[in-house]
Amino acid sequence: MDIATKIKMNNDIEIPILGLGTYMLKPGEECYNACLWAFEVGYRHIDTASFYGNEEDVGRAVRDSGIKREDIFVTTKVWNDDQGYDKTLEAVDKSLTKLGFDYIDLYLIHWPVPTLRRQTWKALEKVYDQGIVASIGVSNYTISHLQELFNYANVIPVVNQVEFSPYLYQKELKEFCEENKILIEAYSPLGRGRKLNDPRLIELAKKYQKTPAQILIRWALQMGTIVIPKSAKRERIIENASVFDFELSKEDVQYLCTFNEGFRVAWNPEKVQ
Repeated sequence: MDIATKIKMNNDIEIPILGLGTYMLKPGEECYNACLWAFEVGYRHIDTASFYGNEEDVGRAVRDSGIKREDIFVTTKVWNDDQGYDKTLEAVDKSLTKLGFDYIDLYLIHWPVPTLRRQTWKALEKVYDQGIVASIGVSNYTISHLQELFNYANVIPVVNQVEFSPYLYQKELKEFCEENKILIEAYSPLGRGRKLNDPRLIELAKKYQKTPAQILIRWALQMGTIVIPKSAKRERIIENASVFDFELSKEDVQYLCTFNEGFRVAWNPEKVQ
């Protein structure tokens, strides 16, 4: 396993296991520079969304990187206000224009909006069939949301992007997704830094001579998830990528699983019917 490692999704397309998250990266130079620094380190996977307001900067960074477009995997998402069949088709076009791409590697439903998510998924299936979007998936879906989707979907999502860390170890959701050949993509794997001072985590970091953040990212990788830590700082982007020269023991992976306390830093989709 290294930064170039990819996992095959259920449509046989491969996705890099480590990506740069861009949520809350300011549009403009902050997002643009973060993407370029990530490319320098070896990242080939960028996660954005229309809601983030930085698709244009991601697209510009991809073009200015000197790396072939087909060698970079870019994910974006349809926001709640743009859901529904026709509006989702329009949202895809807007994202393509802002990114400056002629296709999107992975397009997700950002949030399971009641009454709209069925038609939104149907729109995603259309752009997938047209080849405008290479892969389609969901974000923030619970087991019940996925079960509902299976009732009408002709295409099964390739990923479910959810908040996932030892402090929010969604074991049942992960197992359900695995049973249905859906990969878990872990956002906020660092819990926005709020648990980095946990003495148990610090002890593990000392044991492996790594930082607490690197322990959390490595755990998520060894759990078989795709991991998309976010940072605007060059040194942190480098640090977050420096997780392939060590391996957590099976015992320590299981120990980290016991840290689960249902700790969320983002919205809770379990409240959505």
